[in-house]
Amino acid sequence: MIEIINRRKKADIEAGPVRALLRSLARDYAVLRPEIALAFVGDAEIRTLNRVFRKKDKPTDVLSFPLRERAADGKFYLGDIIISVPTAARQAKRLGHPVERELEYLTIHGFLHLLGYEHDEGHEREEARQRSGWRRRIGWRSVRRRPHRPRPGTSAR
Repeated sequence: MIEIINRRKKADIEAGPVRALLRSLARDYAVLRPEIALAFVGDAEIRTLNRVFRKKDKPTDVLSFPLRERAADGKFYLGDIIISVPTAARQAKRLGHPVERELEYLTIHGFLHLLGYEHDEGHEREEARQRSGWRRRIGWRSVRRRPHRPRPGTSAR
């Protein structure tokens, strides 16, 4: 099972395309019916996780927590991916592409870490291969910004 958790109130992130991307990646790497949780969070939450688990007191774009274990229930728990939507949005703006593409790239990046890929030339090459393949197969249209609504008692500018 692939669980998508959106803890962001300012962005609708459709679970379907994210789940399809993760399923496609699992098929490509012959990972049969993996249990994966992917959470979209804010900078404060990912900063806390980064501080606790990596000893780096700053927000980051993506964290992966690989398990790669078969549990007593027979399920194969691949691991968890955590993505900071605000950091992804800043990176997308800086790189000149849509935030949807950045979220796609971070999902691929996180998945490869779950498989055991580390930051080296092989990881980068594999990530580039997956990025181009996914864009050709399906594309990504998963994020819609919610319109800004002023809180009661405030003025809209």
